[in-house]
Amino acid sequence: MSRIEIRKISITELETDAIVNAANEDLLAGGGVCGAIFSAAGYAQLQNACDVIGHCDTGSAVITPGFRAKAKFIIHAVGPVWRGGGHHEPELLVGAYTKALELAVENRCRTIAFPLISAGIYGYPIELAWQIAIDACRAFLDRQGESELDVVFAVLDDRILTIGQEVLERE
Repeated sequence: MSRIEIRKISITELETDAIVNAANEDLLAGGGVCGAIFSAAGYAQLQNACDVIGHCDTGSAVITPGFRAKAKFIIHAVGPVWRGGGHHEPELLVGAYTKALELAVENRCRTIAFPLISAGIYGYPIELAWQIAIDACRAFLDRQGESELDVVFAVLDDRILTIGQEVLERE
């Protein structure tokens, strides 16, 4: 039975089959979660793998090996920049989560860890970002039926953790 949980932990410390990088379209190393993942995996190796792929559209995801990270795979999901909600941001954010989950299943992952995509420098409102993240994961897991994929959200901020737990417990 699949489950969703939220933990206060660095995503790079989790021992899941896949971790999700909150990526940019050019798949370049950045700061925050992205920088931590590149550091854990080995900057040069991960950047080389991303350079081979070259690009990922907003609302989609691509996969690379985990290299030196604890996870076997790193899934690079590109969420939208928040521009007020009238530029297909919700659909694009759902797409990023859904594609990441599809890649996890295609690669026989049993566990996947996400950050809260688009809620950092991309400016997505925290509660809306949580609602979309949890709804997208639940919908995907429901469609999978007997899938045994477990989803963990890794956050470091107490306020973001509390909001996420409140959203998760609503349904």
